Amino acid sequence: MTASDVRNVIVIGGGPAGYTAALYSARALLEPLVIEGISWGGQLMNTSEVENFPGYSEGVMGPQMMSDLRAQAERFGTEFVTDDAVRVDLSQRPFVVETGEETYRTSVLIIATGANARELGLPSETTLKGKGVSYCAVCDAAFFRGQEVVVVGGGDSAMEDAIFLTRFAEKVLIVHRRDEFRAEPIMLERARANEKIELVTGAVVDEVLGSEEGKVTGVRLRSTETDETWEVEAGGVFVAIGHDPNTSLFTEVLEHDEAGFLITKPYSTATNVEGVFAAGDVQDPVFKQAITAAGSGCMAALESERLLAAEEHARATAS
Repeated sequence: MTASDVRNVIVIGGGPAGYTAALYSARALLEPLVIEGISWGGQLMNTSEVENFPGYSEGVMGPQMMSDLRAQAERFGTEFVTDDAVRVDLSQRPFVVETGEETYRTSVLIIATGANARELGLPSETTLKGKGVSYCAVCDAAFFRGQEVVVVGGGDSAMEDAIFLTRFAEKVLIVHRRDEFRAEPIMLERARANEKIELVTGAVVDEVLGSEEGKVTGVRLRSTETDETWEVEAGGVFVAIGHDPNTSLFTEVLEHDEAGFLITKPYSTATNVEGVFAAGDVQDPVFKQAITAAGSGCMAALESERLLAAEEHARATAS
């Protein structure tokens, strides 16, 4: 490869963070390449309607929104590779990124590979995704006004989701497989004090009901002690058992927390390797929203542009 084969910026990931990073990089004339993955679009491809992303006053279907973001980045010259990155070499610059078919080199790498919500692993859950099964209470709670809903999980996230849902739902049932919750005592106390919340321990969701109707109608629960089953009516099921960041390609080199989320510097998207930035859910274990992912994608692009400009200025000064 020659120097001309080295890209200014490569973005790995095809979600809100990746496409926003590409948009800003393209407008800065950096001619970014986005390795968007075979299943591009991120988690929003499994979301029926998005009502909390600015600019869509009437709401928008998740796949449509992702197509819009992609098209906007493409308009300014972004190049896309609809394939998965399978190997990276961050030991020196230019960095190397390999897909199943090609090898690319880049001065700057923006990692926006996202995170996946953990699922229950039920066929009925898969069938009813976006039809009452949700992995984001903040995103979807308003669709369940006056209904009874189920939250699955036993940690802080489950408690937070349940408490938030009580603003809209008539009743919230928290189902946890163990007898004791993992949530912090204060979060558990708040949940127990809320008259709209009921706690069920020692039980798992055996099946999400409503496949024939095309929407969630309830759940079948099973006791972990007796195997006894019973059904509960519900209009929605919120799965809150954690997220897994897509960081397996990077964790040997890049700093990350115990859960695998990449660690970035304060007020920055920079990682511990100069020239490598991380944006979106891959480095955000807290908010996990499309708008915050897009915002950090913007940050990564701006920081990339500044780094490249500073390096170019240094070379020009040295010569």
